[in-house]
Amino acid sequence: MTDISGLAPLTRQITSRTVLRTIIDNSPISRAELARVTGLSKQAMSEIVRDLEVEGWVRETGRTQGGVGRSAVNYELNPRKAFLLGVDVGGTKVHASIADLSGAVIEDRIEPTDTRGGMDLVAQLSSLFVNMTEKSGIDPKQVRMGAIGVPGAVDPKTRRITMMPNIAGMADFDFEGALADRLGFPVVLENDVNVAAKGEQALGDGQDIDNFVFVALGTGVGMGIISERRLIRGSRGAAGEISTLPIGGDPFNSAAFGQGVLEASVGSAAIRSRHAGNGGGDGLTVREIFERNDAATDAVIDEVGRVVAVAIAAIAAVLDPERVIFGGSVGSRAELIGRVEFHLARCMPVPPACVISSLGNRAGILGAIAVAQEAFYQSLFGLTLRWPDAAASRSLEGAA
Repeated sequence: MTDISGLAPLTRQITSRTVLRTIIDNSPISRAELARVTGLSKQAMSEIVRDLEVEGWVRETGRTQGGVGRSAVNYELNPRKAFLLGVDVGGTKVHASIADLSGAVIEDRIEPTDTRGGMDLVAQLSSLFVNMTEKSGIDPKQVRMGAIGVPGAVDPKTRRITMMPNIAGMADFDFEGALADRLGFPVVLENDVNVAAKGEQALGDGQDIDNFVFVALGTGVGMGIISERRLIRGSRGAAGEISTLPIGGDPFNSAAFGQGVLEASVGSAAIRSRHAGNGGGDGLTVREIFERNDAATDAVIDEVGRVVAVAIAAIAAVLDPERVIFGGSVGSRAELIGRVEFHLARCMPVPPACVISSLGNRAGILGAIAVAQEAFYQSLFGLTLRWPDAAASRSLEGAA
């Protein structure tokens, strides 16, 4: 058993972090059980838990009955010790939420996207944040981490956004750094479909599944990959950009280079074009097309379902997902996914399960909160430690 009396400040800080992480992973848990799991003495554990209580990191949460007449106090993370900002930035709207450390949403706001981008978008998100903290009564200094889902690839080395056609002023702009400077806490940029995949992993149809993909079908086409429970980004942050798969059209046709061959075949614009080409008439929205019970709509659904099935077969050959979760305005249509499943069964012997996201359009914002939560915990428990000053040597306050 380990005694913490006389430990160096950094060692004590690391020990406190270990105890806090054990509480997070195993709550509710008693001090006796914490001592057993960590190998610390009961006296040492009492000191650390007391410090964590005083600092507001943990709180009591009931008692566990032991032997006759005996009970032990249980502890859990205090979810309101710090708060998280999650933002899902789309081409037409911004969805922002503030959540506590458990992921529970405290304040929520949706408004049109400032498509001028750049510092104008930074100013919009900053204003949203101020409004949400004022309305909720949360001290802005208690918000310790943010995550922003954006409709473009994020280069993991430069942290700059690439391939973001819907919002101006974002190419070669340090959006992550500018936003962090304005808000006063770290933020993490992530591709919006990757963020939705994290939402599915945390709270949706990807829970307890090691390998799955989230496929977004709508105006655009994209995919988030969870492999061995880890998000796959690729060397340039473009893993999952399946709009460019050479399926559904001529991959050597340069006219499709900007949009991508697959997207040009199954995206919203392609669905409208297919419907008109099948005698369904012009000027209809995708929703109107799906709601029409006519031969042209049936033909379009079957054509698009067949192309998507071929794309899923190609994806399965490389990634071997257990499940394909569909989302987006087109991907959420049950009649389309039914045809995808029909054609998949004809083109591969053991197709992955296909489901429509149960989170719907909240997958992105819930995923942003999950990414912020993960980044915050990484700042506490990651390998890179911040050397504490004398005043913070016994406190976790300097850890994030």
